[in-house]
Amino acid sequence: MADKEQELMDELATARDELERLKQEKEALTRELESRNATIVELEQVVASKDSEIVILKQAVAESDRKLAELNNTLAQAVASYKGLVTETNPEVPDELITGNTIDAINESLENARALIDRVKQGIEAEVSKTKIPVGAPQRTPLDLSVLSPREKIQYAIGGKR
Repeated sequence: MADKEQELMDELATARDELERLKQEKEALTRELESRNATIVELEQVVASKDSEIVILKQAVAESDRKLAELNNTLAQAVASYKGLVTETNPEVPDELITGNTIDAINESLENARALIDRVKQGIEAEVSKTKIPVGAPQRTPLDLSVLSPREKIQYAIGGKR
């Protein structure tokens, strides 16, 4: 029985060692679990703060979008006023030739219209210079009687028509 008791004692010592090892493992796992729970709580707080930041940023984006819409509306009105002013100050340019939705586009169309008008004027002036008519009445020249017959000369002299 001594062998059996020794065997049981060895088994009991092994079981105690195993129990002690398992207790230490349990404590380590418990500490790790507590550490992870603390990390989870910290991360949940970070997520909550990020969520509140997201809400604030979404509100800021909405406000920026509203301001952008107002600015676009104001810009469109300013461009329309500028277009009207350009049309009024350039009466020689037809309204249809001034186009565009930006100030640069309006200025470019105005320059193109002026260039077109200049080309048309030059064409008309060139055509007019080809068919130039002298200013004033032509000089009076005496009638060339040498081409008339004697009978026509007599009629001309007495003022008769024929």
